[in-house]
Order: sequence, then structure tokens, then C-alpha cells
Amino acid sequence: MNSLKIFKKSVFILAIAAAFTACKSNTDSEEKEVKAQTEDSSEMGLKDYYEDYFPMGVAVAPNSVKGKSAELIKKEYNSITPENVMKMGPIHPEKDKFYWEDADLLAEFAKENNLKMRGHALVWHQQTGGWIFENENGGKVNKEELLKRMKNHIDSVVPRYSDIIYAWDVVNEAVADDSTKVYRESEWLKIAGKDFLVKAFEYAHEADPNVKLFYNDYNAIIPEKRDRIIELLKYLQENNAPIDGVGIQAHWSIHGPSEEELREALDLYSALGLEIQITELDVSLYPWEKERRELKEGESDEFTPELEQKQIEVYDMFFRVFRDYKDVITGVTFWNISDRYSWLDTYPVAGRKNYPLLFDENFERKKAYEKVVEFETQPETKTP
Repeated sequence: MNSLKIFKKSVFILAIAAAFTACKSNTDSEEKEVKAQTEDSSEMGLKDYYEDYFPMGVAVAPNSVKGKSAELIKKEYNSITPENVMKMGPIHPEKDKFYWEDADLLAEFAKENNLKMRGHALVWHQQTGGWIFENENGGKVNKEELLKRMKNHIDSVVPRYSDIIYAWDVVNEAVADDSTKVYRESEWLKIAGKDFLVKAFEYAHEADPNVKLFYNDYNAIIPEKRDRIIELLKYLQENNAPIDGVGIQAHWSIHGPSEEELREALDLYSALGLEIQITELDVSLYPWEKERRELKEGESDEFTPELEQKQIEVYDMFFRVFRDYKDVITGVTFWNISDRYSWLDTYPVAGRKNYPLLFDENFERKKAYEKVVEFETQPETKTP
């Protein structure tokens, strides 16, 4: 009897031990799986989360492609845009003089790291280098000479980077801020008329028949300017300009645009048969202002928890809409890398710090980042 009791007790102990071992094994397995998922997540960047949607890009300067910022670029993005160095003024400062060093540096960085590259921008009313509009006597050039100079610029710049640049912002911001006018009264328009728009696209296509060609502008979601941009785009199409897409400069804020405005604009642009790229994305903490001004007394630039939460919510909404339109959106590019530096720190209010991006001043991911990439576990809404 005692032997039987001892035997039963031994069996019971062995069963408990086996159950404990199995439980511990399952727990260890679950912990390893969670750890692996965490490690996989830490290795993934924006480009990986959005691999099935569109390229994720960022605007860069020469000093961006070294050190910690370069490592962040390589981890998070698969496309870059030169912030300034390929604009006409910096790259072509005088009629017979080009400055290639900075642009070449960015192009080499893209090649070495297998990054796509957008060109920005061939024709703009700012940062032109005043020489392009002036004749030898200090007066204004005539239309024929201006178009000749434009062609020379495009013929010099576009082929140089045809092995790396897949898309160019050909004309930038040619729609007026004045709601009573369609076309900005730039020197381009005053001298060459609307022909400069068509010619810019024709010259760019001739210089590289394989590159995608975009018209790029800001406030492109606001209905009154959106409609005038569409009028310009239709003018280009009706005059057989080889345009492939429209670039939406998404310099937005926690105050707008609304989801309804965004969806409506994307529907209208895509109805033209054009690709859409979000070319200059940042989300300001402040309402839109155009004119430069000084910081007002008592005006705060603190990144409060309330502002942070609002920014999280609008970033979440913007990317939910972008994903819904993945069939027409062919790229999303942030304007600058992290909150350490943003052009919005000095514009429109000098000395007012802004926090418009997905990475903080230490290049760490913000809470808004996590919201942008959480969609894999969420059901997608249907494209209208």
C-alpha cells in the first residue's frame, strides 16, 4: 500500500513537472516571438512599412548625408529630394557658370545607397539667379532669348542626373496667390507668357525622355487654389505638354486640411489622369501664414501635450487617406529629416520653433510615427 502511494505521488510530481516545463517552454516561446517581433520592428523603417504602397522620401541638404542623419535616412527612406542645391540659382549661378559639387554629392549618396531621387526644381520664380532675365545692357531679355536660356539650363542639368533622377519638378509654384488670377505674375510670365510652361515640359522631356515630369505647388488642397491649379494643368494637357503628374506640397498643419478637402482634391487631380505625389510634407503646429513676421510678445512655441496629440491625430488621418489612394499616389516625401531642423523654424516667423516631423530633435521616433505605421493591424477603408 505504501509502495502504491509512493508510486502515485511520483507520477503526480512528474506530471506537475512536465506541465510546468511545457508552460515555461510556451512562455519562453512567446517571449522569443515578441522579442523577435520587437527586433523586426526596430529594424523596419517607413520605407518598409509602406513597401506595398509608395516610396517614402525626404528632402536633404549636403550636410544631411553624413553622420547620424545619414544613418536615419538610409534606415527610414528609399527616396531623397534635394532641398535647395538643384534649384536654378544654386546650381547655375551665372549664365556660363555651373556649380555641381553639392548636387553631385547628393546624387552619389543616392546611388551608393540604392535610393530613388527626385529633382527639384527646374523653373521657379525664386532662386533663379537674376542673370536669366537680364540682357547685356541690364534690361530685360526678350521671349526668344529667355526660352533659349531656359532650354540651355534644362539641357545642362537634366541629362547630368538621368542615371539617378526618376522624376523632376519641372515648374514650381506658377499659380498666383491672388485668388482673382490664375497665373503668378513672375518674370517668366511677363516675358514669355504662358508658353514658358509648355516649353519647360517640352525641353525637359527632350533632355530625358524617360524621366517623370511634375508640376508642383502649395495650398493645392484649398478649394479656391486647387481649382486654379487644375486650370493650369488642363492648359498644359490641352497644349500637349508631356506632363506626368502633379506634386502636392503638403505644408499642412494641425489646423488643416480636413479629410473631406483632401479626398476631394485627390479625386479631382486623379481625374485628370495624372500621377500624384506628396512632395513636401510637414505638419506645423501653427495656422498657415504666408508673410514673414517677427515673433510677437507672449507668443509661445512650446510643444505641449495637447499640440502633440493633435499632431498625432492629423498625421494618422493624412496617411490613412494616402493609403486609400495608393493607386494614384506614387510617392510621399517629407520636407526635412527631423525636428532638429525645419525650414519652419524661420518661416514665416523668425525665431519660432516648430516641431512638424516624425522624428524629434534627437532623431528619435515621435508618437506620431508610431501612429503612421500602425495601419498593418488595422482594417483599411475603401477608396471612394
